[in-house]
Amino acid sequence: MATRRQLLKAMAALGVSQSFLARAMAQTRSAKTLVFIFMRGGVDGLSMVPPLGDPHYATLRPSLKLLSQGSGDDVAVRLDSLFGLHPSMSPLKKWFDAKQLAFVHAAGQANPSRSHFDAQDFLEGGIPGRKRADGFLNRVANTLSAGGNAFQTVAVQNSLPLSLAGDSPALAFPSLKEFRVGTGVVTAASFESLYDQAVDDALRGAGHDAFTGLALARQQDLSNAPAQNGATYPNSPLAKRLQDIARLIHAEVGTQIAVTDAGGFDTHLAQGAGKGQLANKLGDVAAALNAFATDLGERLATTCIVTVTEFGRTAKENGTRGTDHGTASAMLVLGGGVHGGRVISDWPSLAPDSLFEGRDLKVTTDVRSVLSECIEQTLQVKGSVAFPEFTAPSVGLFG
Repeated sequence: MATRRQLLKAMAALGVSQSFLARAMAQTRSAKTLVFIFMRGGVDGLSMVPPLGDPHYATLRPSLKLLSQGSGDDVAVRLDSLFGLHPSMSPLKKWFDAKQLAFVHAAGQANPSRSHFDAQDFLEGGIPGRKRADGFLNRVANTLSAGGNAFQTVAVQNSLPLSLAGDSPALAFPSLKEFRVGTGVVTAASFESLYDQAVDDALRGAGHDAFTGLALARQQDLSNAPAQNGATYPNSPLAKRLQDIARLIHAEVGTQIAVTDAGGFDTHLAQGAGKGQLANKLGDVAAALNAFATDLGERLATTCIVTVTEFGRTAKENGTRGTDHGTASAMLVLGGGVHGGRVISDWPSLAPDSLFEGRDLKVTTDVRSVLSECIEQTLQVKGSVAFPEFTAPSVGLFG
């Protein structure tokens, strides 16, 4: 991996001034990073963070319930007197105990939809019940002073998500070995060709900031940089994407917004309790996040990781031992100064007369309140920039 002195020398030889590089690289060192993970498909928050102390929980879920005590695969990890954690997510308990991880339960959207496509569009556009061409994170990125930094806003996934669509430039790439400009138009087939294009721009006196980031990434060979602090990533798409985000953060290329996603949470049948398809998905998320937080080390304090899903699942299991499209679910927030070790919830109860439309966990916390606090704490951008038609009540994540 190249040292900064070696990089400055190499860049100067290509016509980029030392003073420019010093300013650009000083800015990247001070950047905080918001990592947004969309768990697509509708995560069952009642399994992710089961309300073990709610007297109606076990009755609603005879085959899917998790247990508060005993032994075996179906015993949840106790978080407090009301809530537990799915046993497959136990690697995250140490971050909860260290007060670096918080959960927010009964979180969801105003004007909810049980359509995956509509609910995802409403969430990423930032205005419930209305579709927009731009995303809430793009509106945030548009206010950041990055000077054209190529890696300021990235999506490490196959295509640009709606949350990053809009006027502010973003990069979308499945891995650091290959990425493309995030307008939806492929302008470079690989990292090498985008790098070469940036070199040409820099030598013509334009695109210096983008070139700085790209050159730094190439000089440090980021796509092969090893995990740090003894972190071991599982071999899954989400883990590989998070490792690439960690590489960008360690390289100090000025990444302030990083987005990725994980799918497969639409568990209509054979969902499973402590074991099964949902347990496997939640276990992958937990293992990937645990490796990511470990890899970041001290940088976790300047990195805020937040997960969200488009909707939860029905409170009562269905006839095929699964769950159908619901309303409220659970979110997690890790690192970035979060006041953790808590499950934050205005719990509405699972009593029949408390369920939304007689079937779902009721939303008591708008997801935009959680996202607004993460944006304000990490990026010093008002939540109203992301969500212009919403005044966010305090959740107290960072209090």
